[in-house]
Amino acid sequence: MKVLVPIKRVVDYNVRVALKRDGSGVELAGVKMSINPFDEIAVEEALRLKERGVVTEVVVVTIATNEAQAQLRTALAMGADRAVQVDPTGLGEVQPLHAARLLKALVDREQPGLVLMGKQAIDDDCNQTGQMLAALWDRPQCTFTSRLEVSGSVLKGTREVDAGLETLECDLPAVVTTDLRLNEPRFVKMPDIMKAKSKRLEVVPAASLGVTAPPALVTTGFAPPPKRSGGRKVADAAELVSALRDRGIL
Repeated sequence: MKVLVPIKRVVDYNVRVALKRDGSGVELAGVKMSINPFDEIAVEEALRLKERGVVTEVVVVTIATNEAQAQLRTALAMGADRAVQVDPTGLGEVQPLHAARLLKALVDREQPGLVLMGKQAIDDDCNQTGQMLAALWDRPQCTFTSRLEVSGSVLKGTREVDAGLETLECDLPAVVTTDLRLNEPRFVKMPDIMKAKSKRLEVVPAASLGVTAPPALVTTGFAPPPKRSGGRKVADAAELVSALRDRGIL
């Protein structure tokens, strides 16, 4: 079985994000970029399925310009077999529905038995692409997965819900989105990085996939959250209630 793992290039989660002075976006110059953490977990889970003999090939894919090839090489160094870069140059910002349509075109070409991807990206937190892909593909989905089992043509996924844990069972092919508790990604060693340079990385122009971009949301600007005001100590509950009333909260 082949597994397709979409990944996204994002600002590293350890970096303190700063806005551009004109408010047009996030400052990326000189900022460390990495694989989206949820997507890295998806790559790790695909590799573990391969090590258990459930999967025969792991293909990582990203929809981004050439700068994202570094993240694809990282996924190849982790153990993925090959990579595909869908180059959206000239198409502007690729939002969730457009990304899902492009991934559906790749699914039609690659015919994977499973699409394994992060539940959301930490830059926009949209949490939409996996669900949209499942709908376009007309296949089952298991979202926010914290435990995954594959046996034959059946998949079992466990996820956290308000009442506790929920286990879903569905037929393959399917779309699975991963939660942080699914696994801990492996550390990439230097020999693996060197080996990854010889692995196949295919660049596919997005325009060649025959996908029409849907109407996009327009971002008018970015602004930091308002600064929090200082706290205040109260002597007792009565003073707390009085302070809340003064602020119009009660």
